[in-house]
Amino acid sequence: MNRTIETEKDQLTRERRVQQLVLLLKIQATKSCAGVSLKTQELYAIVFLTRYLDLFTNFVSLYVEWNRWKGETQNRRSGTNAVKQRLTAKLASDATDTYCWIFRSYNTIMKLIFIGSALAIIWLMRRHKVVRQSYDKSQDTFRYEFLLAPCFLLSLVLNNMFTVMEVLWTFSIYLEAVAILPQMVLLQRTRNVDNLTGNYVFLLGAYRALYILNWIYRYYTEPGYRQWLVWLSGIVQTAVYCDFFYYYIQSWKNNEKLQLPA
Repeated sequence: MNRTIETEKDQLTRERRVQQLVLLLKIQATKSCAGVSLKTQELYAIVFLTRYLDLFTNFVSLYVEWNRWKGETQNRRSGTNAVKQRLTAKLASDATDTYCWIFRSYNTIMKLIFIGSALAIIWLMRRHKVVRQSYDKSQDTFRYEFLLAPCFLLSLVLNNMFTVMEVLWTFSIYLEAVAILPQMVLLQRTRNVDNLTGNYVFLLGAYRALYILNWIYRYYTEPGYRQWLVWLSGIVQTAVYCDFFYYYIQSWKNNEKLQLPA
């Protein structure tokens, strides 16, 4: 399967990656990770690492591409008319590939940035001498082995193609649907939720809910559009957030601090 341009598989985590960066900046600015579940962040890191394995198969070397383009440009300037014409024709024929190359470069760089941000959050919560003191390890005790094993087994059975890349990508889709559960459990145990953490969790769920509307629209407007595995995972993920959505909206309507039932 060609992953050289931004496909729906890349779009699935585009907003999620932005939210990951926002969380990282929030932790760095406040030097606090209070209310943030390390378990959930570790699960999201696994999601990114298993979803972006195409970095090893579709790697883009900006250095090589730049030198190739520079060499062709110099030859075009210094060569004979025949050489110039051939190079001009070649550059024109490559124009249609330029758009794809830009997206390949963009995806390669951004995927590395967001994998790095996910790992940076984990490092801050585990190792930073100030940030780690605000991490409530005693409350963040969700055993995510009970999520990893079922998701992996399900990906072996329900997938688009039984290859290593596709099975791991499918695993990442299933795991993303439930990765927020440790965060939800932590918020329920601590009950009081600060505004930044509450907004972060709400946006995580809201973007997936909006994707469902996008899928419905595409189903009726694009012939043959079917993404059963993605749809199922998206519905499950949105359902996980429903209880949180209710209390979040109630707190917003009543202008009260968000509190979740124990």
